[in-house]
Amino acid sequence: MFPHHREREQPIFSTRAHVFQIDPTTKRNWIPASKHAVTVSFFYDANRNVYRIISVGGTKAIINCTVTPSMTFTKTSQKFGQWADSRANTVYGLGFATEQQLHQFSEKFKEVKDAARLAREKSQDKELANTALNIAAPQSPPVMCVNGPEDKLFRSQSADITLSSEKERIKKMLSEGSICEMNLEAELFTLQDSNTKLVAALHEANANVEQWKKQLAAYQGETERLREQVADLEAHVGQGPSDLLKDELTQSLEELEALLKAKDEEIHILQSKKADYHEMEHDRDEAIRRLRELEMRNTELERRIQNTEQNLSNSLEDRDRMDTEIQRAIEILDIKIFDLNDLRQNMVKLVDK
Repeated sequence: MFPHHREREQPIFSTRAHVFQIDPTTKRNWIPASKHAVTVSFFYDANRNVYRIISVGGTKAIINCTVTPSMTFTKTSQKFGQWADSRANTVYGLGFATEQQLHQFSEKFKEVKDAARLAREKSQDKELANTALNIAAPQSPPVMCVNGPEDKLFRSQSADITLSSEKERIKKMLSEGSICEMNLEAELFTLQDSNTKLVAALHEANANVEQWKKQLAAYQGETERLREQVADLEAHVGQGPSDLLKDELTQSLEELEALLKAKDEEIHILQSKKADYHEMEHDRDEAIRRLRELEMRNTELERRIQNTEQNLSNSLEDRDRMDTEIQRAIEILDIKIFDLNDLRQNMVKLVDK
């Protein structure tokens, strides 16, 4: 059995940052690789003993960097750091929200780089040991085949081919599951950011609407009061010096009506924004539904992988059983050949007599 969690990379550290890449032309300016802050994660491949830095933006990977002992992460400011990837021929830059996040990422980078150095040293020691063993080991004798088990040997070779194809298919399915997990994580963080922004905008809009409603009621009360004053002046005061006061009140009334009209337009705008918020809320619900479907699909994929692993285990057991039968048949054939050889010698002796 090969458990699926050993066949794929495991995340060991994650943070959020704005990703940049150096301009390939000038080698001085930074080009944003993401519009918003995205998830940047360290992954560890236990099978290959390899560490990678991966960041997914939308449906594509904007960082896919294998950590080597020669890499160095440099802090260029309180919230910004960079490192060079010679394999991708580029320089990556990360902008963090806080200085603490930058410090945590820098410490994790040093830890992963040291682990990669130790892994490389162990790999080199293992290669030297294997080379020494290959030089010291004697050559194995050639395998002889007797007419009889050729068909079983052929079936054993075809079983090896089938097992290798099964392993390749399992690796492919596991890599698809890892990509689905990264896409799910990126989409989840995006939904959380959108939800936070929408809630803040809704609270601000509701607060502004309530404040403008109070101002509108105050302006309406002031308008009614001025209209009553104008009506009283028109009823009790004749022509003369009061005309100037009447004109001033009329002008104030017009200004208040213009202000009321402007506030009404602002209220309509806020109401339309509120409708847009409901539409965005519907989009968020749709995204959550898609996320759940992806989770169900990932669960189904893991179930299929487990079934495939069980089939692979059964195939290995069948192969071991077949090898045992072939060995037994070879032993029986050796005994028969020995008996035939003994019989031949006895017949030769009889003929000579």
